[in-house]
Amino acid sequence: MRVHVGQGGRGGGPVTRLSAPAEPATSVEELPDELVDADTPWQTIVWNDPVNLMSYVTWVFQKLFGYDKAKATALMMDVHHKGRATVSSGSREKVEGDVAKLHAAGLWATMQRAS
Repeated sequence: MRVHVGQGGRGGGPVTRLSAPAEPATSVEELPDELVDADTPWQTIVWNDPVNLMSYVTWVFQKLFGYDKAKATALMMDVHHKGRATVSSGSREKVEGDVAKLHAAGLWATMQRAS
């Protein structure tokens, strides 16, 4: 980190200016594919929010994932009562697409490695 000390400010005292921090270390998700276990699937997680109606969330699960009403309702109830539900899994590319579709539908969704 570079620090520049000079005169300035209201009181005429030294002014300290910090340069931008160094780039953070590479995280697990930024590692090359060959360093990550390719057999571990990814999961799409939908999180509870105070905005969307339960009937709408159920409908989105039916339309996006083709779940029947009972399965979509069960997943919606997990979101409502547990705060989250895993709604799909698969390759990283598939799950990224699922998260993007859920975002477009107005739902709060993230992805994670299956444990």
